[in-house]
Amino acid sequence: MTILVTGSTGTIGTQVLNHLAGQGVEVRALTRSPGKAQFPQYVTAVRGDLADVDSVRAALDGVSTLFLLVPNAADELTQAMLTLTAARETGVKGIVYLSVFKGEAYADVPHFAGKHTVERMIEALDLPATILRPAYFIQNDLRLKEPLLNFGAYGMPIGAKGISMVDIRDIGEAAAIELLRRERASAPLGRETYALVGPDVVTGEGAAAIWRDELGRAVHYGGDDLAAMEQRFKAAMPAWLALDMRLMFGRYQSDGAVATADELARLTKLLGRAPRAYRDFARDAAAQWRKG
Repeated sequence: MTILVTGSTGTIGTQVLNHLAGQGVEVRALTRSPGKAQFPQYVTAVRGDLADVDSVRAALDGVSTLFLLVPNAADELTQAMLTLTAARETGVKGIVYLSVFKGEAYADVPHFAGKHTVERMIEALDLPATILRPAYFIQNDLRLKEPLLNFGAYGMPIGAKGISMVDIRDIGEAAAIELLRRERASAPLGRETYALVGPDVVTGEGAAAIWRDELGRAVHYGGDDLAAMEQRFKAAMPAWLALDMRLMFGRYQSDGAVATADELARLTKLLGRAPRAYRDFARDAAAQWRKG
């Protein structure tokens, strides 16, 4: 029996593959370019693209458990729903779907609303799935190295309500735990949902203060200007995605994305330990930057 990992060459897919290492299961990694992909020896690269349903069907042949991560694409919702349909038709017994924290609440944010629609499909069809809802990735803030070091500015406009940011290593570990549980089960298991969150409530000013401590220099919060952020993002991504990101940060500013005590306790039980904290990430990053 085999686990198929989609999004295998990206940030989260790489973490999932790392946490499946040494577990005695056959693992396939879906990629558009098997010849170029560099995977661990225990991983078999298979050609496929979630935008090409026939390639997905071929890749699912012989697969018993699926990790479904769909990238931020204009047709993300279609890709996700058709992949789930293909998995259902080929008899996959277990699915771990990477959704998003607060997807049901941020109805005006396209990639949040799309992921929530996929969750509704999973529920309506009673698919044997674990839904993982990660908050904002802590490691996104590695992109702030230059403004932090050169200008003393924390530049993500996350606002003052707070976000329970999650470490990508915790996402990968949680996904691997659920993939293995479903893969090793003798029959399909019932649905489960986990919020993937961190123990801190990180605000813009709070993040700046943490970086001030760990870098040993003055650091200020860059503020809540979403229009300026959208323009910056448009230099690195399509305009529709830059607007999508602006809408997301707007909801962070107006509503926050704070985990409940029950959500945090449930994740702690799954991992067998407390999730990683933002300050620990910042301390490690600052140490690496000093070495570099």
